[in-house]
Amino acid sequence: MGSHSVISPVTPPERKPLYRQLYVQVLAAIALGACVGHFAPEFGASLKPLGDGFIKLVKMIIAPVIFITVATGIAGMRDLKAVGSVAGKAFAYFLTFSTLALVIGLAVANLVRPGEGLNIDPATLDTAAVADYADKAEATSITGFLLGIIPETLFSAVTDGQILQVLLVAILTGVAIAATRPASDLVTDVLTSFGAVVFKLVGMLMKLAPIGAFGAMAFTIGEFGIGSLANLAALVATFYLTSLLFVIVVLGLVGWFTGFSVLALIRYLRAELLLVLGTSSSEAALPSLMEKMEAAGCRKAVVGLVVPTGYSFNLDGTNIYMTLAALFIAQAVGVELSLMDQLTLVLVAMISSKGAAGVTGSGFVILAATLSVVPGVPVAGMALILGIDRFMSECRALTNFIGNAVATIVVAKWEGALDETRLAAALAGTPMPLPPEDIERHERSGSVSEKIAKVLEKSA
Repeated sequence: MGSHSVISPVTPPERKPLYRQLYVQVLAAIALGACVGHFAPEFGASLKPLGDGFIKLVKMIIAPVIFITVATGIAGMRDLKAVGSVAGKAFAYFLTFSTLALVIGLAVANLVRPGEGLNIDPATLDTAAVADYADKAEATSITGFLLGIIPETLFSAVTDGQILQVLLVAILTGVAIAATRPASDLVTDVLTSFGAVVFKLVGMLMKLAPIGAFGAMAFTIGEFGIGSLANLAALVATFYLTSLLFVIVVLGLVGWFTGFSVLALIRYLRAELLLVLGTSSSEAALPSLMEKMEAAGCRKAVVGLVVPTGYSFNLDGTNIYMTLAALFIAQAVGVELSLMDQLTLVLVAMISSKGAAGVTGSGFVILAATLSVVPGVPVAGMALILGIDRFMSECRALTNFIGNAVATIVVAKWEGALDETRLAAALAGTPMPLPPEDIERHERSGSVSEKIAKVLEKSA
């Protein structure tokens, strides 16, 4: 046991100087990218590959991170009934707060009425501008979405990078490993060791985050211009303020009842939030979110189940945006929706919002899918907000990200799988030693090569 004591980080690491801290680097990159995009718009727009390349690098590693975290987490559960318990509680939370977000967006739109007075003639709108989004929306269906969760092969889920497919295969693998123990202990050890390599790779990729944030922000400002915000300032301001109030008030109360401060959680996740802001994609910070939630005392299996499913089923920011934007378009073109129409809008949005996995622009596709089945509101009206969607996407991604972090802690607390001492220490910025089960797992993984050698020796 003594030879492995170095695994536990009892001694706090030396504090890095500010310029070496990731969140400071990302913040500086965002500011620099905004300046480049504003003062040299053509050059800024040409930097789009920097942001796209970084997001692709991160998405490359998402599938292995989810698979290893979920499979090893479930494999380590002594009672497999806990998997169903976690999933049930997670979906109850998702349904409650996703619906609440839709209703809040609807209420704010009716109260503020940001589109009133624009008097836009639908016949003058450029339908070609939103044709691609409408086509994508028509291609989606509930049946297609459910069948899409099942991968073509066991390995194609990881190679294709579809989050829900990876999650399904990981859950089945974790259950199979747990059901065949102790014969499957070697598999668990190999996956655990491979997981250490994967998370080391995540850390290496995160060092490129400032470059990705710089390129993405330079493109956004260079392509669309800050001036484009002025034309629809009422909608942008309403959406940002509503999302802020949702996080501070609604999620703040959830955190207070659960025993933590949502502001402290935001501070804890500041580097990831700045990365999401810079790239307009919450997927860019998914691996790091899973790692930080586990470090904050949430049990590995809970993190592995809640975070990936939350990226498809717990989209608070996207839901606020959908009802708010739908009513803005209706108000802008002079269509008055009845109470029944608005309730229909909420019900349709509850279904159509499922399956968007944090990808930039997915909220726009979901909005098209929602409007296509709500009578009276022209889908062509989406052309009104196409120019500012990139700016709205940033707020959607940030709100979704914070919502999923809160959901993970809440479900862990409900499940009795939250180390509140570690959570308090993490939110206070004080490092804590690894829990005993993690140390034991590291010790087991240290002898993987010996076990492999014994297996090969037996088979010879």
